[in-house]
Amino acid sequence: MDTLRIDQDLLQFTSYLDPIDLSFNQFLLLGAEPLLVHTGAAPYAADLLPRLDDALGDRDLAYVFASHFESDECGGLSVLRRRYPDVRLLCSEVTAREIAGFGLDGACSVQRPGSVLETSDARLEFLAYPSEVHLWEGLMLFERRRGILFSSDLFGRFGRIEGEPVAGARGELMASLGPDRIPSPSALEEVRRALSVLPVSLVAPGHGPCIRL
Repeated sequence: MDTLRIDQDLLQFTSYLDPIDLSFNQFLLLGAEPLLVHTGAAPYAADLLPRLDDALGDRDLAYVFASHFESDECGGLSVLRRRYPDVRLLCSEVTAREIAGFGLDGACSVQRPGSVLETSDARLEFLAYPSEVHLWEGLMLFERRRGILFSSDLFGRFGRIEGEPVAGARGELMASLGPDRIPSPSALEEVRRALSVLPVSLVAPGHGPCIRL
């Protein structure tokens, strides 16, 4: 697992899986109420813990955001909760329902598209993301004060991450959103419409490098 400092208060933790040529990312947004985006699967979460401890210092982890119910998004939640028992999981209603089936109920703060969570130094806005495998209700997260879009599995890329964010263009990213990514025409149009008005300066995907716009 590699640790990359993307911005002053944003760290990226990335692990590369050679057989499928794909990286798996978690992000830590530092601040008064630190937020972790995705836990990684349980083995990755165990590797992540010492890196979190080092980055957080004497602060506690306040929130974990899981964009949808899949092992690389929330599979390590039980590992993290043993270390940070008061952490709150920000997730969709579907994810909260599925998490409860694994004995992890009571740790969720259900968010919906259009929900906003204000912390002392962040404005977290939640957007619809119809996620794999069954177009279950998922979420993307936009931190408005910094212009960071945590885009879940959208805008990801294969290959090993070299370090620095890559340059991108909004038009190219929007053009990449097609039925191969979101096969429901109405859901695809909703995502396109929501993203088109956001002042995004950095895309932080679940897989591949960050993208600066």
